[in-house]
Amino acid sequence: MLKFRISALAASLCLSLAGHAQVIRFEVLQSGPAFEGRSFGNVGPYVKITARATIAVDPADPRNAVIADIDKAPRNALGRVEAIADVVLLRPADPSHGNGTLLADVPNRGTKLAPQLFDDVGQPGATDASKAADAGSGFLHAQGYTLVWVGWQADIPSQPNQLALVAPVLQGVTGSARDEFLFDHMRSPATATLSWPVADPSSLAVTVRAKWDAPRERPAGLAIRATGAQTVEIARPVTGFDAGALYEVTYMARDPAVLGLGFAATRDVVSFLRRDVSAANPLAAGGRSSVQRAIGFGVSQSGRFLRDFLYLGFNEDLAGGLVFDGLMPHIAGGRRIASNYRFGQNGRNARHPQDPAWQADLFPFTYQTLSDPLSGRRDGLMQRCRLNATCPRVMQTDSEHEWWASRASLLVTDLAGNHLDLPPDVRAYMIAGSPHFAEPAALMRRVPAMALPVNPMHAGAPMRALLAAMQGWIAAGVEPPASRVPMRAHGTLVAADDAVPRGIPGLPYTGIYTGASFTDATVFPARLLGMYPVFVPRADRDGMAIAGIRMLPLAVPRASYTGWNPRAQGYGAGTLFPLQGAVVLFAATRAEREAAGDPRPSLAERYADETAYVAAVRAAAAQMVAERLLLPQDAERAVELATQDKLSRLH
Repeated sequence: MLKFRISALAASLCLSLAGHAQVIRFEVLQSGPAFEGRSFGNVGPYVKITARATIAVDPADPRNAVIADIDKAPRNALGRVEAIADVVLLRPADPSHGNGTLLADVPNRGTKLAPQLFDDVGQPGATDASKAADAGSGFLHAQGYTLVWVGWQADIPSQPNQLALVAPVLQGVTGSARDEFLFDHMRSPATATLSWPVADPSSLAVTVRAKWDAPRERPAGLAIRATGAQTVEIARPVTGFDAGALYEVTYMARDPAVLGLGFAATRDVVSFLRRDVSAANPLAAGGRSSVQRAIGFGVSQSGRFLRDFLYLGFNEDLAGGLVFDGLMPHIAGGRRIASNYRFGQNGRNARHPQDPAWQADLFPFTYQTLSDPLSGRRDGLMQRCRLNATCPRVMQTDSEHEWWASRASLLVTDLAGNHLDLPPDVRAYMIAGSPHFAEPAALMRRVPAMALPVNPMHAGAPMRALLAAMQGWIAAGVEPPASRVPMRAHGTLVAADDAVPRGIPGLPYTGIYTGASFTDATVFPARLLGMYPVFVPRADRDGMAIAGIRMLPLAVPRASYTGWNPRAQGYGAGTLFPLQGAVVLFAATRAEREAAGDPRPSLAERYADETAYVAAVRAAAAQMVAERLLLPQDAERAVELATQDKLSRLH
């Protein structure tokens, strides 16, 4: 295998780029064959490029002035604010064999998740692209995508397989901060890492409560002490609270980084890669870039990042053009990200039973511009881009879990709870019966903290089909499939009390979901002022969501799959376990289900024999292909797997 070319190449490409967007240096640190030279169909082999991009942001430019504290950040000799982003690129070795699309996978906490979702790569560590197996199924590469990862998070370190941003720090600046911790164990003292360094250890305070809407308590035995600049030990009360109790830590923090520069870094590096024609751009040759369009994709935290990227106006580059032609925020729900704030929290993702009154959960929630009756504001995620014609086409995809835990109903309802149509350039899809995120090889298993077995549903198959639809939409103007989500107008989006049938053995339903709050952020901690209406998917007689993309395990089921899973006794029972769904198997025979009092038809009642089951899978797969929700190769694989499965539980 060819060796990586390192320092000399880096020096030759570390050029001055003052005239190209706000990337002033693009240093290639390593470049060489990816995946041990593995070839992908007609596209051929790939090259991996590891780089570092320096941006210099003009605080006076209105497109940058939205960045919190940009006016207070240190400046270079030209009056610009600099930041340095880690960059990794994967491109076809022969750029003419690519499909002309740059797929920017926004890192999640510095890691690459698109390979797990689209290529069925088994684990996050296998995304280094050094081994042939790191490409997984090779779907993205066989399609000819050029992939890029740009570090945007300034509150994590840059290290191998963790991309980050080095941003200015406001030395000596202090302010109030808070963190919440839910340990899921009973060890005492418990250790925790705070979001920011502590300015004054005496400012540390801790309270405990059973869940976010219970009173904060300071019982005997509860104490906190600093063990480092950002680490603490919490002594826990001996009685009164179980492993699922919520601990809130407040303190005086110091030295905030200018986190909002992550948006500018993503904007400027992507714009540079698709438009710069100098020798410094590793995608440029012959006076043009090898990519003509770009898709922004992000999972969970990075999906919420993309929603704020759009909302804050960063899809306009400095020449007034589009940064991303298409955006695909995945499993973001109705949430955004607490990034563009002093002492923001990029990693913050309030989960039931934690406090929903945080910056990541503020109005606006959806793409239409609406009036908020609680705050009196009028706003929407696309309000800024509508003003300058820089709106991308959007496909938001969510697991079912987001409709229970991340207020996804606010995408398709107004703030009085009525049906809301999405704009014509936006699609929304719910992958029914799925947890927040499952790895390709996930298995049903038991976890002590969860009341029900863990749902292993992987969303790769429908996501590949939807990515193909997005490519057709931005490259050829082919309309994608219609939105597939629960809706008030269809009767498939309902109040939690009426959503799921009661009385299914092994599937206890109590209507638990996460609400949406309006708070007074001028006090600390924020004070709850009101709640927005939130709804959840209506289920069928098997306890599974009726609406959305029903993957083959739901279309031809052998178990009930849900996007929710309650916490077990001793771990905060009565609340939702974060990020997980549940799976409850069907009885094998009618006699078995009747003995258990199970209203769900048994396997034997659903499928006469193995041949009937395989035929049902084949028919359902063909229907999904016709609806462009499943690619033909994934349909073939599903039928093959069904044929191999002997379905021993049928008889």
